[in-house]
Amino acid sequence: MKTFLHGRDLIGDLDFSKEEVETVLDVAFNLKRKRALNEPHPYLRDKVLAMLFFFSSTRTRGSFEAGMAQLGGHAAFIESRTTQISHGDTAKEIGEIFGRYFDGIAIRHCDWDVGNAYLNYVASSSRVPVLNMQCEIFHPFQCLADLMTIIEKKGRDLRGKKMVVSWAYAESYSKPISVPQSLILQMPRFGLDVVLAHPPEFNLMPDIMDQAQSLAKKHKTSFEIVHDMDKAFKDADIIYAKSWGPLVHTADPKEGENITKQYSDWITDERRMKLAKEDAIYMHPLPADRNIEVMDAVIDGQQSVVYDEAENRLHVQKAVMSLTMG
Repeated sequence: MKTFLHGRDLIGDLDFSKEEVETVLDVAFNLKRKRALNEPHPYLRDKVLAMLFFFSSTRTRGSFEAGMAQLGGHAAFIESRTTQISHGDTAKEIGEIFGRYFDGIAIRHCDWDVGNAYLNYVASSSRVPVLNMQCEIFHPFQCLADLMTIIEKKGRDLRGKKMVVSWAYAESYSKPISVPQSLILQMPRFGLDVVLAHPPEFNLMPDIMDQAQSLAKKHKTSFEIVHDMDKAFKDADIIYAKSWGPLVHTADPKEGENITKQYSDWITDERRMKLAKEDAIYMHPLPADRNIEVMDAVIDGQQSVVYDEAENRLHVQKAVMSLTMG
């Protein structure tokens, strides 16, 4: 167990070593137990977290605000449009000034080719931890919650388990690629054999793919890429199917929309779930485009763990905040 993470940033999934992630999970499970038993755990009494949002949220805002309150502190919700950022406040100034006002800075910024750089600029000027609530490259807290959920459902020894990270069709908007990218980086470190499935135009970032291959080799797991959803689902233990935009292929919204429409049959339905193992679990970070991206019978069915997954966002975030801001 790594017991000293005070002051550390969490921007990319590999910022924490495997052992450090295991520490986060140990703390998260303990905090979940304390919440279940109604045991007070004000580890961040009088601490204040700045939550700076450039991209809207439901679970992220709710879980960070609730988590800080349960830890005895306070979370300040700050929407970028209500600040002077658009009128001249630079990332350096946000880091310098918020780093003096607050005990931690959490940022959600998903603009393509902008968000991750912004977080790192803020972090380079901040004297307090900077936490990534999602950028266009990584979504580390979602991935930690996913890992916690998988361990709850499948046990701590995940070696030999097949996890499918699949693209799925959606109509709402061109979603960030950060969730699948975080998954393919983190999960091989914990023994999972990962299959990434997507249509040809929905590639992930080449350097992320290379890192995923290297991590799978290092940890003696497998990382496979297929372009057939049915093939991917065959004999899977974990199905994680969600939409993301063809952003590596094109950042043009209209072109992206036209490409996406070609693959409306990439939906998680009961037929496809039957291709997986009988005890396979279905995961999704939410919100989902119901009956377009996934059928109600699946997301509301017995194999779905989406609400446990959403709850675990609270616990892993509290763990990281306690370890880095305490």
